[in-house]
Order: sequence, then C-alpha cells, then structure tokens
Amino acid sequence: MLPGLRPGDWLLVRRGAVVRPGDVVVARLPGDEARLIVKRAAWREKDGGWWLESDNQCASGRRDSWDFGPLPPVLLVGRVVLRYWPPGRR
Repeated sequence: MLPGLRPGDWLLVRRGAVVRPGDVVVARLPGDEARLIVKRAAWREKDGGWWLESDNQCASGRRDSWDFGPLPPVLLVGRVVLRYWPPGRR
C-alpha cells in the first residue's frame, strides 16, 4: 500500500475549518510549536482536545498523540482539503 502523503507533496489547508474524526489535519507539535505535523484526527476528547494518529505507526520518528497525548485545540492549524504535486513533479 502506498502512503497517502509523500515528501514534497503540497497541501491546501483550510484554517479554522470544522474537523471530524478521520480528517487529515495540520497541527503544531506540542513542545516544539514551530514545527508543523500532518496527522489524522482520530477522535475528540471531552476537554475539546484532539487525539491525532499517524497513518503509519511503524514509521521511524513518528510523533502523535500516543507520544504527547490529546492535542490542545489552540495547536490545531486546520483541515487538509487538497493534496497536490509541485510543478514539474508527477
């Protein structure tokens, strides 16, 4: 099975969009807010935080809610609405 996202893919992200379980989202990594991560929203916690999971749990360097817990809503950037390739790449 091929990965849903590959290095170099470009993403169109809708900031402030409604997020539902199963959506791919962009978030700031807790503890290193300058770094953006792309994860799948698995479920919403009672406190409003999101449980984010990697599609590939075996990937080296994987960081998701299994490592940092539920993501505070303030660190959620937006929902991915489109993935596309940069010009010149197919």
